[in-house]
Amino acid sequence: MKQFAVIGLGRFGISVARTLYEMGHDVLAIDKNEELISAVSDYTTHAVQGDASEEGVLQSLGIKNFDVAVVAIGGDIEASIMVTMIVKELGVKYVLAKAQNDMHARVLYKIGADKVVFPERDMGVRVAHNLVSTNIMDYIELSPNYSLMELSVLSIWVGKSLKELNMRAKYGINVIAIKRGESINVTPKADDVLRKGDVLIIVGTAGDIGKLETLSGRVAG
Repeated sequence: MKQFAVIGLGRFGISVARTLYEMGHDVLAIDKNEELISAVSDYTTHAVQGDASEEGVLQSLGIKNFDVAVVAIGGDIEASIMVTMIVKELGVKYVLAKAQNDMHARVLYKIGADKVVFPERDMGVRVAHNLVSTNIMDYIELSPNYSLMELSVLSIWVGKSLKELNMRAKYGINVIAIKRGESINVTPKADDVLRKGDVLIIVGTAGDIGKLETLSGRVAG
């Protein structure tokens, strides 16, 4: 289980916080708006009203102990930049920040953001799944019940065939394609052997994919 701090509770921030919490992670939500804090209190581990652009507030919350900080502040670009800089200086290892435009994104990268996203291009749910495991390349909800995910082959799968792994029986998911370098095999066969660096494109229910995410978080790819 990882610890995530989500700073700024617009639609994007709430979506990321709630998804991470539902995946079983420790989530701290921070926002100046008391109503937004109340709205997410049931979907986060801790929800705190406060001004994250004040270094003392973040220090008092022990922000340096969190694995990831998501700076999801909305229209206030200055606050977004300040908070990103502060959490990085306080020692958060991985900082993901939301940008309003390309210039904002360049500034965020220059002051230490590890990844910058544009909410119009990156759904909060997808970002949350990508944060949980470095093995997960992409995540797309096909419907409320089914999702598609790109997953780097785990070390325990290397050298084994799809038949040996029997993923449908073991994990409840279907492998619909294998990406290997620049090529993609859209009709994988049971005797296809997985190699290090392969990326699987899989489909499954939210529950089954969640179990696979937990496994990928424990196993180095």
